Amino acid sequence: MAEKKARKAKAEAPSEAPKRKTAEGKLNVYSLDGKVAGEQDLPGAFKTDFRPDVIRRAVTAIEANKRQPYAPSPMGGMRHSVSTWGKGRGVARVQRLMDSSTAAQSPNNVGGRRAHPPKVDKDLGCKINKREMALAKLSALSATSRTELVRSRGHKFGEELTVPVLVKDDFESIKTTKKAIEALASIGVYDDIQRALDGKNIRAGRGKMRGRRYRIPKSLLVVVSKECPGARSVKNLPGVDVTTPAAMNASMLAPGGDPGRLLLISEAAFQLIGAWSR
Repeated sequence: MAEKKARKAKAEAPSEAPKRKTAEGKLNVYSLDGKVAGEQDLPGAFKTDFRPDVIRRAVTAIEANKRQPYAPSPMGGMRHSVSTWGKGRGVARVQRLMDSSTAAQSPNNVGGRRAHPPKVDKDLGCKINKREMALAKLSALSATSRTELVRSRGHKFGEELTVPVLVKDDFESIKTTKKAIEALASIGVYDDIQRALDGKNIRAGRGKMRGRRYRIPKSLLVVVSKECPGARSVKNLPGVDVTTPAAMNASMLAPGGDPGRLLLISEAAFQLIGAWSR
């Protein structure tokens, strides 16, 4: 249903308004109709040295620490009444079902226990220094302000747009997904959401039977100052993630460890990011 609404709103959305280039170190501020409503200086947080190696380590640690320990049931494959025939019958000395010749329970038999299963007491996490994690977040944030990196990551957006895409705080007041799509199309970033929708595919392997049937490419990362109607209106669009400056991390800014995600930031959230210091 959300996908049909997205396509319909895209068709009804107004044509993209012309954009203008801005000076080095400055960002255009866009209104909901796609027009340039002002300029803002790029904060120091976006000027951190680009360290793809640190970003990759931080994202690896974040994803590893999300993993939940798992193991088979202690009685998995053991719920049988079995015995061994012993020697002298010319057959293998494996456990067999009672009153049957069917082998069971041993790891090499169908339906048997696992020989060396994973254990819940294994630590799947990955340690990383706090300063290194902070550097990775700022470095990944800096990468979002480099147009060549954002385009090389596959994102699609208007030629004249400055990145990250800075929008008026009116965006946080949008109450419906349809109006949000119209605003994104006017600004010139809806093509990236359409790219994610077109890239949706069925997941390979058993994950598709466990509630993860589809894989969708990442598109916009929308940064708002707080929980608001605008955040709820876009969070269901394909590939879109919504966060606040306080909850932002390197994994959101560089999914999979690949820096250069396309950001759309409200002015209020932009001011909060500008207050960061290393």
